Amino acid sequence: MDNRQVIGSWLSGPRAAAEEMGADFGYRGERLGLPQDGPGSVAPVGRRVVAILVDWGLCLLIAYGLITGGDFRSAGNWALSVLAVLSVLTVGTVGSTPGKRLMGLRVVSVGGGRLSLPRTVLRTVLLVLAVPALVWDRDTRGLHDRLSGAVQVRI
Repeated sequence: MDNRQVIGSWLSGPRAAAEEMGADFGYRGERLGLPQDGPGSVAPVGRRVVAILVDWGLCLLIAYGLITGGDFRSAGNWALSVLAVLSVLTVGTVGSTPGKRLMGLRVVSVGGGRLSLPRTVLRTVLLVLAVPALVWDRDTRGLHDRLSGAVQVRI
């Protein structure tokens, strides 16, 4: 192998190098038994990011207007608590937060169906910690979803 091939494989990443050696990763969600496209498929990352930004914005407005009485400096801390309550209540009952619903997403159990309350609470605690949500597997599920046995799908 010449230097260009070595550098090229390094720049393209480990997945591309593994695929060149014959590894087949399949599509996102294939290991979970989900369809490749359409309803029930793994939610795209962009939609999930927009959904959490919408939810965060709503929680900031609630914290700013109703809890802190207009004190913007402490609204961020309260917004995190509001996000936790919002997530447990909405994901635990209807399967999606307002932001997820707006973006056409839903949180379901890997086996299908609604997420149980203990798993919803675990998912929410890990989401509020932020770091688990930023660590993904090859199906682009965050660690918070993986540990709680959840997956975000298109509606």
